Amino acid sequence: MTRWLAALLLMAVGLVAGAGPGTPAPADPGAAPGASHIVGIVPGPDGYLDVEVYSAAMDTVLAAKVIRARDTATPAPTLYLLNGAAGGSDASSWHQRTDIKQFFAGEHVNVVIPLGGSGSYFTDWLTDDPVLGRQQWTTFLTRELPPLMDEAFNGTGSNAAVGISMAATSVFQLALAAPERYVAIGSYSGCIRTSDPMGRAMVRAVVGRWGGDATNMWGPWPSPAWTANDPYLHAEELRGTTIYVSTGTGLPGPLETVHGPGIRGDLGKLVDQTVVGGLLEAVTDHCAHVLRGRLNELGIPAVFDLRPNGTHSWGYWEQDLHRSWPLFRDALARGR
Repeated sequence: MTRWLAALLLMAVGLVAGAGPGTPAPADPGAAPGASHIVGIVPGPDGYLDVEVYSAAMDTVLAAKVIRARDTATPAPTLYLLNGAAGGSDASSWHQRTDIKQFFAGEHVNVVIPLGGSGSYFTDWLTDDPVLGRQQWTTFLTRELPPLMDEAFNGTGSNAAVGISMAATSVFQLALAAPERYVAIGSYSGCIRTSDPMGRAMVRAVVGRWGGDATNMWGPWPSPAWTANDPYLHAEELRGTTIYVSTGTGLPGPLETVHGPGIRGDLGKLVDQTVVGGLLEAVTDHCAHVLRGRLNELGIPAVFDLRPNGTHSWGYWEQDLHRSWPLFRDALARGR
């Protein structure tokens, strides 16, 4: 079973397109030397705020899209929406593929969509990669970005993180790295195990598809960083975190139609979503059942939305966000 799923994964990942690293950082004479800081905030033509942040950990300027809370005068929690393996490139981002601007228009929450990080697993890499460059995303997403967002957008310090596909693994790693930072996580269509044979195959396939070398991320197997970054092995430490996990089965569902979200009459896109998206979602379905068994064994509460059909695609992730938002809203209000 594991070998069959790994083969499906490698086949499907090999059919996905890629992207590159971030941009070099310009000098900012007004900032303290070496300190992370906001470079600029400007209203974008798409109705979002375009934010640029200098990351000291990566020595680069990274972009983010922001939706302000309904009442900007009252402190608000923050929801971080992480993109998948493309890092938001190729028009594959929350702000381009879903209705979040309309959905959150009346909500009292700041929504932040970091851009970049293709193939990075949003983790801290041990070594700079010749293709992907310096990847220190755990540091950025737990220590650098949240305090800056809270200061700039009147945040309460209560945060939740949602990730799709590759980032559906990352949100668990972030919660483990900084439990005081993220009170709730949403994992849509992901695989949490990273150090068993299937997990290692998945990680290497995803990182390699974007030109990177996973050995630069966590070292050669069996380096301890592989098990240290496996949320399945450290699930006990998730106790107290609000958890939502969702996936389809890979079977065609209600959105696999010629007029479905993102397809718009394109038969090629429909075939790609049905075949490639179906293969990927069959793998994540297996992963979700394994994770559910582990959390049940430990007595750790979590919400699992395991759909009877559906593929690895944005239309389902939009629905997942709609369904899980009330859970996150309540958790953000409670705080840690």
